[in-house]
Amino acid sequence: MKQKMKIVVLNPNSSEEMTHAIARSARKYAQNRFEVLAITDNGAPEFIDYPEDVAKATKDMMQIIKDHEYIADAFVIACHCDPNVKLLRQISKKPVIGIGEASMRLAAMLGARFSVITTDLHSVTQKYELIHEYGLERYCASVRVRDKSIEDEMEAYEQAARKAIEEDLAEVIVLGCAGLCEMAEELTKRLKVPVLDGVVCGLILAEGMVNAGYRTSKVRFYAGKNDL
Repeated sequence: MKQKMKIVVLNPNSSEEMTHAIARSARKYAQNRFEVLAITDNGAPEFIDYPEDVAKATKDMMQIIKDHEYIADAFVIACHCDPNVKLLRQISKKPVIGIGEASMRLAAMLGARFSVITTDLHSVTQKYELIHEYGLERYCASVRVRDKSIEDEMEAYEQAARKAIEEDLAEVIVLGCAGLCEMAEELTKRLKVPVLDGVVCGLILAEGMVNAGYRTSKVRFYAGKNDL
């Protein structure tokens, strides 16, 4: 009997609350097709907001990948800034998907232009840097920040997304934080455009790659020490 596919979804921060939300979203998508292992980086800061946070999370992220290499079919890094994704692809032979890249690349296929809705002003430049790194500038309408003067969190993100659609001509909305994953379905209903949960986007690609038998190329860039 064929063993059920296992995908490790790694929350690179230490927020158990966020890991639980990520796990709920991931398992709702997975249903019975594959097993989701949601793991928290307990040695990391509570949130990954700055390069220093990424640096602090790196050691444990590497160890988690190494510890699960032989039981996982793929890894999804559940942080929209895609921390250490390239490094982890060197460590693992399995597909390693960052939810930032996954959500924005899928968004570019679902509409002419997308907008990223993020949590805080300081992350706007970081989102644009990521968009530039992935060569997606032509598809990006804007990066918008939720209005913190609006107390209701769902409404705050809805209003930011609505401005992106009406003023920036966005056709797809990307939620710029893994912790927002459970908002996607409701916001899609309210806004009448695709609103993408990066966790689900990462799983779509990870599941498809595993089913197709695709693995990370080790011929050059992602070759680790043991591959050379």
